[in-house]
Amino acid sequence: MAETEEIGKIKISDDVVAVIAKSAALSVEGVVMLSGGFVEGFTELVGRKNPSRGIKVDIVEREAAMNEASIDIFLIVEFGYRIPEIATKIQFQVKRDVQAMTGLSVAAVNIHVQGISFSQKRDE
Repeated sequence: MAETEEIGKIKISDDVVAVIAKSAALSVEGVVMLSGGFVEGFTELVGRKNPSRGIKVDIVEREAAMNEASIDIFLIVEFGYRIPEIATKIQFQVKRDVQAMTGLSVAAVNIHVQGISFSQKRDE
C-alpha cells in the first residue's frame, strides 16, 4: 500500500463555492432568481458584475478535519410554489453539489426568501 504525501495545500475560493451553490439553487424549479442586497445592486450599477450574487459563503478552515462551509442563499421564488419544499430542495442540491465538486463539508445551507415573483401570464 502506497503512502500519500502532502505536497502542498489546496485553497478553494469562496467565489468558486458561491458559483457552484448558485448553479445548484437555480436548478430547483420555482426559484426565479437570486437576490443581492443593496451593496451588490450598487456594485452592478457601477459596472461590476458579481457572479456570486445572492450567495454568501463562509469557509472555516480546520487543521485536523475537513474544512467546513456555511452558505447563505438569498432568493426570489415564483408565486404558487410551496416555499418550505423549495427551500429543502435547494439545501439538498447545494450541499450535494458543493461537497461533490470541492470536497468541503457543508455545515449549513441557510435559505433567505427575499420576495415572490408573479408570472406575466397570470389569469386575471
